[in-house]
Amino acid sequence: MFDFSPAELTAIALSLKVATVATVCSLPLGVALGWLLARTRFPGKLLFDTLLYLPLVLPPVVTGYALLIAFGSQGPIGRFLAEYLHISFAFRWTGAALASAIMGFPLMVRAIRLSIEAVDQRLEQAASTLGANRWRVFFGVTLPLAWPGLMAGAVLSFAKALGEFGATITFVSNIPGETQTLSSAIYGLMQVPGGESGVLRLAVVAVAISFAAVLVSEWLVQRQRASAQR
Repeated sequence: MFDFSPAELTAIALSLKVATVATVCSLPLGVALGWLLARTRFPGKLLFDTLLYLPLVLPPVVTGYALLIAFGSQGPIGRFLAEYLHISFAFRWTGAALASAIMGFPLMVRAIRLSIEAVDQRLEQAASTLGANRWRVFFGVTLPLAWPGLMAGAVLSFAKALGEFGATITFVSNIPGETQTLSSAIYGLMQVPGGESGVLRLAVVAVAISFAAVLVSEWLVQRQRASAQR
């Protein structure tokens, strides 16, 4: 049953690569926006919140189409990146990472925002009173206390990126060895006769990785809650 073909192993490895790159690259921005939403007030914050969480409720195909229009070879951003920086996203694994990052980003920001909001601001104020500047307060007080929530957000984003299908296949298609991730490989196997065994193998892998990711995320959240109650 678990005699994986080279194409299936490639799809699994590519999915892990795409999800890892998507999570690592979006984490710094996720932390910055999580802190901004948790600790500041500014005009248009409600609208900004709405736009940030929009990928969660939009059909993924719509998000993928928007990426194709913007980052495609003829799109305004895609043309600029290709001509001046020699960077291409459309129909490449980097595009799959971009689409996965966008789809998982709202989950990451929400978890980070809630973890920072749970940090007692009196501790931050005490550090400021003792002479610490804003950066030192953030890295010395806020970030360590919110660390479990930050990691939970990263794990949730990783799990979402790992299972992303609609936006990815719309933006980068389903090219074996280049953009064929775990989800698109399962979809492809479902279209061919005799592909049931491959679908089952990849589905088991997807469920196992996703279950482990969610389990770790919940453990980190409960750990932060327990620390906050002490």
